[in-house]
Amino acid sequence: MSSHRSLPLRGEISLASSLVPQDQEYPDDHPSFPTSSLSSSSTRRRKRTAKKGDIVTVQLHMELDPDYAIEPLFDLHGQHSFLLEYGNYLPDLHKLLLQQPEGSSLTNVSIDAGWGVVNSDLMATLPMEDVRQKFHGTEIQVGTSLYMKSGVSCVVTEMSEDSLMIDANHPLAGATYDTTVELLRVESAPSTFFPKEEEEQHETSSRYQVATFALGCFWGGELEFMRLYGVVGTKVGYTQGHVPHPTYDQVCDGNTGHTEAIMVLYDPDIITYEQLLLTATDRLGDDIYLMNQVGYDQGNQYRHGIYYHDENQQNTAIRILKRFGKGVKTELKPAREFYNAEDYHQQYLLKGGQSAKKNASEYIRCYG
Repeated sequence: MSSHRSLPLRGEISLASSLVPQDQEYPDDHPSFPTSSLSSSSTRRRKRTAKKGDIVTVQLHMELDPDYAIEPLFDLHGQHSFLLEYGNYLPDLHKLLLQQPEGSSLTNVSIDAGWGVVNSDLMATLPMEDVRQKFHGTEIQVGTSLYMKSGVSCVVTEMSEDSLMIDANHPLAGATYDTTVELLRVESAPSTFFPKEEEEQHETSSRYQVATFALGCFWGGELEFMRLYGVVGTKVGYTQGHVPHPTYDQVCDGNTGHTEAIMVLYDPDIITYEQLLLTATDRLGDDIYLMNQVGYDQGNQYRHGIYYHDENQQNTAIRILKRFGKGVKTELKPAREFYNAEDYHQQYLLKGGQSAKKNASEYIRCYG
């Protein structure tokens, strides 16, 4: 059966003709790079190729295929920095930038908008006689949603006297973004952001910094930080416990000593640790005075905490917590080993359709 949708053709990747050969060196203040938030050092450095775990700074312009109308959940235009292959933005945007050298330009590339391509196996033609028997008494027309015994939802796309066509694809399947992106900069993230067994694969020195907070259920707190300018990466996981590599179920049992936490990777030239800390305490609100509880979530795994990575973070946290007076139950301790939560927890609310745009003001619902 032929599809009733047509998919836009994929664009071609083109590199700017003025690219410097990969082994050539150039100064950090190369004119193709904006000066904001980038180092102005005059030292010379080798041009880098983007790989997983690098922080990429891009000039981005994305336009949704005109056949679709959706509210984007992330920023489509302007200069942005993010951790490559660690969530946020579209998976296809990350794939597009992998192995690209600094200074490369990718022009008018069609990338998946996040709902996948149309799967013809999810479309079928049903005899109208069978449909009338199964949905007796139900008025059916083009656009009607039907629910099959298997639990699959589908939409009627075409009808005739003898047959009916249904489509179980996501309504936005096939949507694409026409993307133009210039890779301005590739930088290292600090090794402390990565699991201990991966630290040796990353550089210890980086101008970016890491902060760790526990604010109850980690889904909502992570999205709060993702919306802040200067935050280039986030992940959720488990910390401050005594059981190596705990699972979500083990942590929820309350016997591992871990709390649900958020690790934030940020650019200190754009946002300070104090600003991150104020965001954390504002999210806690009056729950800052409750033991092992944030909102309706109660238990040792929901205790709130500030886990500092250096003396400056410790002193800032002490100063801020003093403002709340006596009775504060937020624990203040050195950051211990952080175990990544399962993949489905990462950027959970963004995956569930809530906006991660910078400066987004929509209310954060702590469910997908």
